[in-house]
Amino acid sequence: MTIDLVSPRMAMLLDTVSPFLNFYMDSEWTQRKDEHDIADFVLGNPHEMPLPGFVKAMQKWSEPQNKDWFAYKDYVPSARKIAAVSLSEHRGIAFDPEDILITSGAFAGLNVTIGPVTNPGDEVIFISPPWFFYEGMILQHGAIPVRVKVESDTYGLDLNAIEAAITEKTRAIIINSPNNPTGRIYSREELSALAKILTAASEKYDHTIYLISDEAYSKIVYGDREFPSPAKFYPNTFLIYTYGKTLLIPGQRIGYIALPPDMPQRASMRDAIFGAQLFMSYGFANAVLQYALADIDKLSIDMLHLEKKRDRMVNELQNAGYELNTPEGTFYLLVKSPLEDDMAFMDLLAKEKVFCLPGSVFEMPGFFRISLTANDEMIDRGLPGFVKAFQRAMK
Repeated sequence: MTIDLVSPRMAMLLDTVSPFLNFYMDSEWTQRKDEHDIADFVLGNPHEMPLPGFVKAMQKWSEPQNKDWFAYKDYVPSARKIAAVSLSEHRGIAFDPEDILITSGAFAGLNVTIGPVTNPGDEVIFISPPWFFYEGMILQHGAIPVRVKVESDTYGLDLNAIEAAITEKTRAIIINSPNNPTGRIYSREELSALAKILTAASEKYDHTIYLISDEAYSKIVYGDREFPSPAKFYPNTFLIYTYGKTLLIPGQRIGYIALPPDMPQRASMRDAIFGAQLFMSYGFANAVLQYALADIDKLSIDMLHLEKKRDRMVNELQNAGYELNTPEGTFYLLVKSPLEDDMAFMDLLAKEKVFCLPGSVFEMPGFFRISLTANDEMIDRGLPGFVKAFQRAMK
């Protein structure tokens, strides 16, 4: 992507996501994504009609009940209460509704959290492979991004590396569990150990190091596997959630930031985040979505069907010779490319009308990511193409 920019600062921010933007805006997938006969595994977009319950909720709550129905809204009280009850059920933490700060999705939730806890020149640690936009968000606030890679064999948190990365300038760490793209759920033991590291470092440097927990996929968990939130182990945690993944509605933006009841500075954090939402493009969720939370909070995509797709894809790809692990959560598969050059292998897949996200765009060259939001017909069309592309790569 080439843009004539007025602002060097914006050029710097865009550079952090240039591999993704180049693929998104100028790849063969970009040119062919609307073709009806391709197998599109690139993004976590829906490839089937939306949940009927969600559609009915939108229709129901779009009907105005008073003159202020579509007036300015920040946090609708009923939405805060519903989210607090849901969190109590799923996290075992009694969140106060006043500590639920409704946002226009996790994207906004992450962005408006970084600002209040950093000053220019402060450091924010993030885990790699990352979601595309962490680094740019950190830089946008004048902070310094510090990258720490996961353990290469397990994709678990490298606790020693995290501890070594903390300095007197560290103000926060961002973690994402279940992790996109690895599918790894960080265990209680990992999170407890991380909490101890952050507590000790906060005491050593005489300021709080906050944990920003991106829990976008916390309900996309397979089988009876547990999802533990860092908020259970570390009180200075911002829990960030979005309904976009659970309902597969990425174009309808609603989520929240939840402050644990034992966060010491949560009263002042409420005010700071409210201010950040005001000044950063009015980052509150659409009013209708907030009203509808009463009906949509308990909805979910079909997890049994998603798990069947996961198991089928994992088995078929492994039988074809691919190396990959079975993800514990999220709707992605992380696969090792049979060619060292993952972009070159994407070209082989494209010849078979199969499109995936190359690892080079999310700091994992030599790998690629498959989105399981593809429908069954796409999987049926795509699997033979995966086999043929692998065979060509091995010649």
